[in-house]
Amino acid sequence: MDVTAWAWASFLAVVLVVLTILRRGRGSQPQGNRLPPGPKPWPVIGNLNLIGALPHRSIHELSKQYGPLMQLRFGSFPVVVGSSAEMARFFLKTHDTVFADRPRTAAGKHTTYNYSDVLWAPYNAHFRRARRLFATELFSAARLESYKHIRHEEVSALLRDLAAAAHGASGRAVPLRGHLFAATNGIISRVVLGKKYAEKEAGGSAAMALEDLSGLIEEFFLLNGVINVGDFIPWFDWLDLQGYVRRMKKYSKKMDRFLEHVLEEHEERRRVKGEQFVARDMVDVLLQLADNPNRLDRDTVKALTQVCMQELIVGGSDTSSVTMEWAMSEVLRNPEVLGKATKELDRVVGRDRMVMEKDIPDLPYIEAIVKEAMRMHPVSPMLAPHLAREDASVDGHDIPAGTLVLVNVWAIGRDPTYWDAPEEFRPERFMGSKIDVKGQDMELLPFGAGRRMCPGYSLGLKVVQLIVANLLHGFTWGLPDGTTMEQLNMEEIYGLTTARKFPLEAVVEPKLQEHVFS
Repeated sequence: MDVTAWAWASFLAVVLVVLTILRRGRGSQPQGNRLPPGPKPWPVIGNLNLIGALPHRSIHELSKQYGPLMQLRFGSFPVVVGSSAEMARFFLKTHDTVFADRPRTAAGKHTTYNYSDVLWAPYNAHFRRARRLFATELFSAARLESYKHIRHEEVSALLRDLAAAAHGASGRAVPLRGHLFAATNGIISRVVLGKKYAEKEAGGSAAMALEDLSGLIEEFFLLNGVINVGDFIPWFDWLDLQGYVRRMKKYSKKMDRFLEHVLEEHEERRRVKGEQFVARDMVDVLLQLADNPNRLDRDTVKALTQVCMQELIVGGSDTSSVTMEWAMSEVLRNPEVLGKATKELDRVVGRDRMVMEKDIPDLPYIEAIVKEAMRMHPVSPMLAPHLAREDASVDGHDIPAGTLVLVNVWAIGRDPTYWDAPEEFRPERFMGSKIDVKGQDMELLPFGAGRRMCPGYSLGLKVVQLIVANLLHGFTWGLPDGTTMEQLNMEEIYGLTTARKFPLEAVVEPKLQEHVFS
């Protein structure tokens, strides 16, 4: 029996013992006649027994029975789930301020310097200041434009590396995930940290191997997306039955060492430059703010640096690479989509150069492919959880303060009320459509909306569109020998980002002249 199975077996055993002691009363459902409908909770565990390995799918099935506004209990905590565009608008736009808080979780405590970041920070002055900082210093239109050369350099490197891998594979399948992560990590590292701190082979100025950093980031998103029993059943917190808290602490130590290396190197450069020092990246800006101890202490600086490296990677690296992998998976399953994309690219770009950012507005089908991938495979299928700061009411139902709020954007993206044939990959649905991914259209919310919307969405969108366009333009694509379109495994693995369970492998052949890749 593996560790996870053992932990769950132990958990269920403890639950059974507790249930034999407790009297069956009215359960743990809060009193009141105006709460949203939902399944009857068990004592102690609430409705956790109904949540499977893919919570967005389990909750979607429950919502089919109880409706687009549903009440659950996770242990002792009340949870409300919105599974329609109307409910998403209520929570994320109409009453955004009411639901702008975050729950206190073990992940927030152990992986983000005790909620000092943006993801898990409570809705307070610190959070608002940090959001303004990122909006003005990193993701303004002028700042993004100034980093355009970095994006193009890293995309060129991706094309060269993939062409070399295709040549070395001699017609065999090439795994894409590592190439995609290397490109997106290269972009965000240079934009935020001034240079790459991870390389394929660690050495010289590299702090660690790229594979190790990729593993750390994957662990961060996994641990920040799991349902940790101790968060919802405080009695069992100290037992750490699933082992998540131990992993969080181990992760925190590794990442802290890496961040200290980054900060020490930046601080040394400031000392050497003295009065001639000029901030050239986000870490430099944060350290300047840290000069005033009344503004940011060192842990907060590290936490905000961590935001740039991890949470803003949601818009620029990890989530982007996950989205691209899903997009390429769907294109491989739909040859007619690949054919239409190729015709558009040949007509607009031609065969003698790579795709540039200036080409994207003239490539509506490529943009449609990206939107459709985000609709079918939102990498954060229920977004990060919100918390009601005060009592609220919607459609005749009460939502008490302290209620955990989830918005199931995965379910909204598959709702036939909004989408024709929602289980089919049809980029054509976005041709001529005004629906966008920027938080205004509640039917499509891959980055969320409102005050808690992903602050790096603009960079992430640029990166995804540019790389997907160049992948489709620069190479011919095929499935591995013996794999049909129907046999391509599309299973997910759940976390704060929901990636393919099995990394995509494809047969890749360069189709442009060699000088394009150099």
